[in-house]
Amino acid sequence: MPFGLFKKKTDGAPGDNSPVQHPDVHPLGKIFEETVARLKKREAITFEGKSYSFKEVDEQASRVANGLQSLGIAAGDRVAMMLPNIPEFVFSFYGIQKLGAVAVPFNTLYKGREIIHILNDSGAKAIITLTNSANLFNEIREDCPALEHVIVTGQRTLVFLDPNGTANVQAVVSKDTFPGPDEAFRAFGEVFVETLKELGVSEAWYKHQGAVRVGGKKIANIVIQEIENLYVVNSVCFLDNLQMDDYFKVIYVTPELKDKVVEPMTSVREVTGSLPSLESFRDVFTSILRARIGVEIEPGQFKRDEKFGYEKNRALAYKS
Repeated sequence: MPFGLFKKKTDGAPGDNSPVQHPDVHPLGKIFEETVARLKKREAITFEGKSYSFKEVDEQASRVANGLQSLGIAAGDRVAMMLPNIPEFVFSFYGIQKLGAVAVPFNTLYKGREIIHILNDSGAKAIITLTNSANLFNEIREDCPALEHVIVTGQRTLVFLDPNGTANVQAVVSKDTFPGPDEAFRAFGEVFVETLKELGVSEAWYKHQGAVRVGGKKIANIVIQEIENLYVVNSVCFLDNLQMDDYFKVIYVTPELKDKVVEPMTSVREVTGSLPSLESFRDVFTSILRARIGVEIEPGQFKRDEKFGYEKNRALAYKS
């Protein structure tokens, strides 16, 4: 699993794997460097069938250190880590030591309030976490004033869809429509909240660049990417409860990641007792979107090949 925090460069720029020269290297960093000098080609880590030598681990750690340094992280600064037992944990930990910074690792099962307390108590300027957790940290950043950087690596976010149980909203909007990405997130979040309230979910709320929730449970998720002069929006709303066991019979996710992949979720049906049709969701959503943002959205559905792939995965799940 290649480390994805910083792109490798060859000119000594931030993110390259050249040795970090810093007078404040932590003693653990020095011990590690001495070990690397003795055992360069010896195996240091084995993970899911792939091995890393001490030299390779040192190179990856240097990439992390150089990248952090380019972000303004210096000796004594706190860098939080919310990573499971994967190679990126080791790369990050020793990269932080190379700078003389302080690593603040914590349990990947922690939720919002616990994470906010740790980040504020430590004064962490940055956190390194899995891609799956990006939306979580976007939601709580306003409550962590010292946190300047959220650095993601590892697994990609999984999006779960069901032809009858989820409403998938995809939109392409000119950047001229919004002052910036925060405003784009906020606008679509508010459209989802208003749509859900029209459908009877009166307690729906949205905070910042992440999920729409009812209480502490996710009922919709919003992802926005920037591509040239466009915002590409990919969102999903859970109309009915999903049978998650079916997905994990087909898609393997390590046990320590499963809790982060599938955070507590709810649905319109669970909250209201009734299942709205895709057509009713579409009509309400597009009407509110048109009124609030002034853009049109084209209704759609699973294509034949997409639906065939979904049905095949379901069949494999039940067969296994």
